[in-house]
Order: sequence, then C-alpha cells, then structure tokens
Amino acid sequence: MRRMLGTMALAAGLALPVQAQDTRPGIAVLPFDFGGSINATDPELPEALGVGVQQLLTTEFAANSALRVVDRSQIRQLIAEQDLGGSGRVDANTAAKIGKLVGARYMVMGSVSEYGDFRIDARIVSVETSEIVKTEKINGKRENLYNLVATLANTVTRGVNLPALPRQAMEMREKRSVPTEAVTYYSRALLYADRGNTARATELFNRAIEIFPEYTEAKEGLQQLSRTE
Repeated sequence: MRRMLGTMALAAGLALPVQAQDTRPGIAVLPFDFGGSINATDPELPEALGVGVQQLLTTEFAANSALRVVDRSQIRQLIAEQDLGGSGRVDANTAAKIGKLVGARYMVMGSVSEYGDFRIDARIVSVETSEIVKTEKINGKRENLYNLVATLANTVTRGVNLPALPRQAMEMREKRSVPTEAVTYYSRALLYADRGNTARATELFNRAIEIFPEYTEAKEGLQQLSRTE
C-alpha cells in the first residue's frame, strides 16, 4: 500500500516528504587532560574533572540551539575504539579525525590544572584543516568552577565561524550558581558511569543532587543509568 501511494504521488508530480538534514554547525568536546597539581593525594580527581569539564562544556554548548552538539558518549566510544584512552593526549590531528567521524566542524580540547588558582586551557581545532584556530584560558578559584566553565563556553567560540549564544541565555547561564562540591560529585559519577560501575555512579549522582537539588544534569545522568540497566 505504501509503495502504491508513493507511485501515485510521483505520477501526480508530488514530492514525497523527506527528513530534513541538520545543517547546523557541529561541535564536539574531548575529555580535558590533567595539567598538574590537582590534589595529588586524590589520584582519581584529575581524570574526573577532565571528564566533568568535558560534559559541562558540552551541556553549555547544547544551550545554544544554533549549534549541533555531539553527545559525549559518541566521543567516548570513538576514543575507546581507537585505543586513545591510555596512549597519551590526543593531538590536533587525531581530534580532527574524530571530528570527521562525528560530523563536527570544530573540536574543543584542552587541560585543567591548579597552581593556586584553578585554570582551564581550551583549544578549538578546525576539523577541515586540523589546525588549532583559537586558544582560550580562564582561571579563578575552584569554588567557582561551574561559572568558570560557563564563561569559557561563551568566550571560546568567539572569533570563529560559530553562532553565539543569545545574550539573555548567556547571562542566565553565567548567573547560575552550582556548588563546586556538587560539580565534583557529578564529575566522579560520570567517570564511574564510563567505567560501567552504575552502583557507584548512582550514589555519586544522588550526592550531587543532595547538595544542589536543582542539578538537572545529575538527574538526567540518573535517568540515563536507569535506561542502561
């Protein structure tokens, strides 16, 4: 019956509906590297914050409806498939290769470090040329971690061919106050979820929500875990 309707539509000169292609510029974020001196007594924290900053930036970019943001799970899968997890830092060429596989125009990569102040260094790589087209850094107290990432998300894309987040939305994001303790639990939860330890991830997501009951991202993390069980 469906084939008959299609034939009739073509015979009548009518175009069949087709799925619209998403033409928005794509952007993806890689896990951030450890730049040094982030609580050397807690070996898990640097990796957790690297994953946390990756997801925080991804979420901030997703607030801009003019961008097509690649989900972190796709990036994690590609990194695992190419055995990049333990082989050292991803360079611009590798980032561009990953970007081509996920259809991104730009890849964001960088590092987190803490020498007195907390510092985030970010670089944008053009997938087309494999070149670093912009670098950006931001530093401040770790107590303001969420706001540092929100500000970075708005500054790192300026000057490249990407639409900016509307001013009103940008101001709302920057005024949002998420306690760093909640962000840290959230980051650890992401790390354990990546490792397949759903029980520990669930516990940490819940602890983040206890500290900040409006933590939408942590609640979404719990929902994703429930769907994978």
